[in-house]
Amino acid sequence: MELFARVHILDRKAVRLPTGDVREAISLDADPIDRAQGWVAKGADKLQVVDLDAAAYGDYENRSLIEELIAAVDIPVQVAGGVRTPAEVERLLGFGAWRVVMGTAAIENQVMIWDLCRDHPDKIAVSVDVRPDEELAMRGWTVDSGRYMEEVLIELSSAGVASFHVAEAGRDALIEQSNFGILRRALGFVSEPVIASGGARDRDDLKGLFELENEGRQLSGVVVGREITEGRFTMEEARATLKRG
Repeated sequence: MELFARVHILDRKAVRLPTGDVREAISLDADPIDRAQGWVAKGADKLQVVDLDAAAYGDYENRSLIEELIAAVDIPVQVAGGVRTPAEVERLLGFGAWRVVMGTAAIENQVMIWDLCRDHPDKIAVSVDVRPDEELAMRGWTVDSGRYMEEVLIELSSAGVASFHVAEAGRDALIEQSNFGILRRALGFVSEPVIASGGARDRDDLKGLFELENEGRQLSGVVVGREITEGRFTMEEARATLKRG
């Protein structure tokens, strides 16, 4: 089970995002490249870089910074935020991104996803925000899609998506326990890697994520960020927990 460390970028600064609302973002001292290199030094397996300006406002000024960030680290980097067109996918892959992560666009335009997965095999990941009744939320949790996790995951699996990042819409990762039921069911719907991207409240949650299983399948990774920044556990403790279960 791999540890993905998250780097949120807003206005070319590294920020912490307590909720899904960019208006509540909290600036951090480190710039995004320093923060990424810090995660590498702590032992992250991979990085997930989220461009909040592109996601929330359609502003792509951070892209040149993301290109520098990818070149500055020696572990795989996948990029999310505002990836809505084939041109954006090709631009980010051209920067050296390991994968690109699509969200709302993947749900709304599955013909495009089929084409992208054909043209860029093993490079397209999809992030889904799941409500307790398993309806998918879109556009930063502000819109109900009318689509449900099972049907969407199966459709996107057929398209050739490389992995699925599953988060629980509306959940505060530092207060509420991970929704193990949603993650377990996701494992049963698709054969591709499933990553818990909503974070972990504490080491007990990490242990629960590690032990989660559905017909012999387990989660492939977990994305962490402010849990470590705010001292809930260290990266070393996370790695030890996932190793021992």
